[in-house]
Amino acid sequence: MTDVLRRGRASLAFGFFAQGVAFALLVTRIPAIQDRYGVSDALLPVFLAAVPILAGVGSVVSERLVRRVRPSRLLRWSQPVVLLALLGVGAGDRVAVLAVALAVFGLAVGALDASMNMLGVSLQRAYGRSIMLGFHAAYSLGGILGASLAWAGAHWDLALWVSYLPVVVLLLPAALVGSRWYVDGDREGAEGAGTGEGTGGGGVGAGVGFKVLLPLCLVMTFAYIGDSTVSNWSAKYLQDVLGSSEQLATVPYNVYMVTTLVGRALGDFGVRRFGAVAVVRGGAVVAAGGFAVVASAPGAWVGMLGFTLLGLGLCVLVPQTFAAAGRLAAEKDGRPGASDAAVARLNVFNYVGFLIGSPLVGALGDAWSYRGAMLVPMVLVLVTVVYARSFEGQPDRYGGGHERPRTADVGRGSNGL
Repeated sequence: MTDVLRRGRASLAFGFFAQGVAFALLVTRIPAIQDRYGVSDALLPVFLAAVPILAGVGSVVSERLVRRVRPSRLLRWSQPVVLLALLGVGAGDRVAVLAVALAVFGLAVGALDASMNMLGVSLQRAYGRSIMLGFHAAYSLGGILGASLAWAGAHWDLALWVSYLPVVVLLLPAALVGSRWYVDGDREGAEGAGTGEGTGGGGVGAGVGFKVLLPLCLVMTFAYIGDSTVSNWSAKYLQDVLGSSEQLATVPYNVYMVTTLVGRALGDFGVRRFGAVAVVRGGAVVAAGGFAVVASAPGAWVGMLGFTLLGLGLCVLVPQTFAAAGRLAAEKDGRPGASDAAVARLNVFNYVGFLIGSPLVGALGDAWSYRGAMLVPMVLVLVTVVYARSFEGQPDRYGGGHERPRTADVGRGSNGL
């Protein structure tokens, strides 16, 4: 394995890490953001829904942009925008400022998530074995740090901008420096050979339609309904339903991210040993059990156990879904960069899940009960078991008739290394 690939893998992992920090700092301080701007409980779901809608728009735009520019370049410039938008959320003092900052955050996150996973899928093909879970493990590690910083901010009653500013000051330049070593995978080889198919025209990934991706789109949607339930409602659920303090209410997301980190750190080995189908099925069953525990928890600490199970179960679904989409795209359309469009299309259902999950849980919680609302994502995650066969043929190594990309084809990073 070349040094260029190793540097590309490390720099992309840092990009996932930085995004985990930023997102955790946003979602775990939702009660504080609500208080700062005076957002009512009725209006809060509107703000929570607007971010994934705009992120979906950003992902759709990314599918078109990567026909002309490399995903690494898109990632390089979308990540600083996300960090600056986060700072804007913490520094504003009017609802209009919050709306603008969240809008920018949503659009940039869509481009960021799509381009990160594009690079992850192409690097996995270059490595020839399952490494996608490792990138998402770095995201989880960032989430742990972000949630811990959020807890500290709540504990010391710090202003939001005081919590956010040091993070942005540290991560933004580091992300820009690290972006020099991004690797665009098999697209590099085609450009080096002068074919130009990876960056020109509208044909990239055209052979992979929604019909082929539909099972994976459903799995992605159900997984993110579950994930959005944790990220957007865990703090409020623990505080309002289970009677915890504001400080303790920041802990479930942290626990969730810790167990997600553990599951993803070990997940690649699980895929190599047992196969993607078994890993996806097992994750869905464990996640459903976690929701059942959360819904029936008599107190905060039992609720924390439920969020622990949720982290272990949900953590494997999304990375494996992106990996499976990349494999399908490579099979259907062998042109360089073919998987990028498939990843961007699939990434939209990330936000569909968030868009459905956040308002759904809030509406059911207000109309019925938040305990009952937790049963809906439980059932949806269980449905994933039905679609687990869509992950067949996702081996630990790309073989079985699919030629592994030569390392010479990925021997240049995004800056021409």
